[in-house]
Amino acid sequence: MTAPWPIIALLGVLGLAVGSFLNVVIYRVPRDESIMFPSSHCPACNEPIKARHNVPVFAWLALRGRCASCGDRISVRYPLVEAGTSLLFMAITIRFGLTLQLPAYLYMAAVGIALGMIDFDARRLPDTIVLPSYIVSLLLLMPAGALHANFWQSERALAGMTAFALIFFGLAVAYPSGITFGDVKLAGLVGFYLGWLSWSAIAIGVLLSFAFAGFGGTAVAATHRGTRVVAVPLGSYLIAASVLSLFVAAPISAWYGHLLAL
Repeated sequence: MTAPWPIIALLGVLGLAVGSFLNVVIYRVPRDESIMFPSSHCPACNEPIKARHNVPVFAWLALRGRCASCGDRISVRYPLVEAGTSLLFMAITIRFGLTLQLPAYLYMAAVGIALGMIDFDARRLPDTIVLPSYIVSLLLLMPAGALHANFWQSERALAGMTAFALIFFGLAVAYPSGITFGDVKLAGLVGFYLGWLSWSAIAIGVLLSFAFAGFGGTAVAATHRGTRVVAVPLGSYLIAASVLSLFVAAPISAWYGHLLAL
């Protein structure tokens, strides 16, 4: 069922709020800090942030990117994460419509943004986020599977999870300095979501992951000349490839099928 624009806009507002929370997760989880306590505060002066200064995107603009207490600069990445989460929530809502699988893919988007940014910053994919996401994702997709009684879809999701995990496990064994077992665990989660959609989503997801990693690795290596070992945020590229696959897998599959029919 196609989502009406008021619902899409509402989920965009929800995305702003979720993005604000993701900023907390991105900052605190790599530092092994609680995401609940203490309340949001300026990392420079440690002053608690007032509620009116914590409104996603708009507060940053009103404060001109500076702390209201000490005037220290606030990174532009904070509003970008909030706005990006909002836009992605709306895009996914348009893509899936008002279906039972929509919450699962919104969850995937939120977790993907958090993991992608953490991996980009710290070259880590925390188990505290990745492993529970397997259970949450399964629970969120179960209603959709039960409604349609489509056992093939569930089996395909498990096949996608297994395929992605095995591919990246093999790469981690062959190239341990470049691919971690955190990447392997994330790959399984990505494969589960893409497998739920279609076989073509799995194939395109794998191809895009390698393409993104290749281009990204080349760019990182080019900016670290003289460095023998370069840590590449593979998880970030894997997430970007999987999100793009959600939108392009079906059109590419239809286009390729059309070519074969000519």
